[in-house]
Amino acid sequence: MIYLAIAIISEVIATTLLPVTNGFTKLLPSIGCAAGYGAAFYYLSLATASGMSSSTAYAIWCGVGIVLIALVQALLGKLPNAQTILGLVFIISGVMLINLGGNVSH
Repeated sequence: MIYLAIAIISEVIATTLLPVTNGFTKLLPSIGCAAGYGAAFYYLSLATASGMSSSTAYAIWCGVGIVLIALVQALLGKLPNAQTILGLVFIISGVMLINLGGNVSH
């Protein structure tokens, strides 16, 4: 689960940097963004190699990443509307259900 947490944090950092790259025309943010996405996929692969099913790992990675990106955006002054908040509640509920259901591996 630590690998998945690192993958999520790396993806959130990369996605937060994405607009700052200005279409990948600014070198340092572009390097940070690419490194973040590279680390995210690397640690996601380690999470699945350590026994977590790909579907579970990917669902949690996406869901938690979306919620964290929304929180970062809110901290930067881009507040979500009521529909977005409701959607985020559904995402959080889904991630909780996936975690409660255990790790399915076939």
